[in-house]
Amino acid sequence: MGNPSDPIPFPRRPVRGGALAEETPAPRPKPKPRGLPTAPGQPTDVQRTWLARGLDQPGGKLPLFDDAGKRIDARTIRSCIDQGWAEPWFANPLKPDWLVCRLTDAGRALVAGD
Repeated sequence: MGNPSDPIPFPRRPVRGGALAEETPAPRPKPKPRGLPTAPGQPTDVQRTWLARGLDQPGGKLPLFDDAGKRIDARTIRSCIDQGWAEPWFANPLKPDWLVCRLTDAGRALVAGD
């Protein structure tokens, strides 16, 4: 036997196609899912669409629902607030869990530059 700290020599086994395991190419990195931003600090497609809808509204009010009537995901809203693209506007006393927001100057510049 050898030194106890020596690695255990395992025999190389062929994999599919008859090639040895060490000769297989490295796996390719997975492509990014569609809709993700191209660079850090950029909005996703969903965020950009939501922010763009505030451009035509008085005061830059951002909608609570999408075009199909589905409620905007709170994660989208909170992420835009955290990035500084939107800000809470006022609290809705009838629906306190709804985030009524408006565009900030940074958010307006981001989507108006498209």
